[in-house]
Amino acid sequence: MTCTCGTMGLDSWIPSPPDISAMNLARIHDKHKLKKFWEQKIERHSQMMGNEEFRMKRSALSKLREEWLQRLQSRNQHVNEIMREEKIRKAQRVQEFLGLQRGN
Repeated sequence: MTCTCGTMGLDSWIPSPPDISAMNLARIHDKHKLKKFWEQKIERHSQMMGNEEFRMKRSALSKLREEWLQRLQSRNQHVNEIMREEKIRKAQRVQEFLGLQRGN
């Protein structure tokens, strides 16, 4: 800041304009600082996601889910086979009944 003191006194004191090069350096420094901050944040997030994925792969929960799915599929196949066999038996009984009626 410059002072134009003279015969006019303190009322004529005019601040000088800010140093443009210092402001640009501060902006560049802030840009680098901000970029570094976000890069670190992204890196930490990526590491956390990788750790979580590894933990989930190691977890017994997924193995248990797979085991239960196999059990359910086996059970469903068995139930479907029983239902199909029951339908066949019913159809055979109907055919026998109809055959007996025709014979009389």
